[in-house]
Amino acid sequence: MDYFGAFAISASGMSVEKTRLDVVALNLANVHSTRTAAGTLYQPLTVISGAKPGAFAAALAGASSAALGAQVHDVRPVPAPPRLVHEPGHPDADAKGFVAYPGVNTLNEMVTMIAATRAYEANVAALNAARVMALRALEIGGNR
Repeated sequence: MDYFGAFAISASGMSVEKTRLDVVALNLANVHSTRTAAGTLYQPLTVISGAKPGAFAAALAGASSAALGAQVHDVRPVPAPPRLVHEPGHPDADAKGFVAYPGVNTLNEMVTMIAATRAYEANVAALNAARVMALRALEIGGNR
């Protein structure tokens, strides 16, 4: 069995889910931001992930499982309309007294965070299972 390939697949999944958690944290941290350092309104981000290029063909060809796994293809802004809140005393209020906040949907972000956490935990469990199998295989040839 290719234990290093199993480790690589789990590690790639953990990397993708860590990126997803980082993006969720960034979105939630900016939910009340009225502007970025560049002076524009913060746009919520989303992670586009999938299998590594050629992974399916490599699996069919029986290639090493190191070529398999997941990767982040892109982190791109979500075209969400801003959330307008009436706060006439706010320094960023427009002429009508409305302040534009990012269109971050906190409910969706929390669901994404829970799903990413569970996926990360599943990858850790798979990594630990492969590690235990590798250790048991080494013990087979050990001294008694």
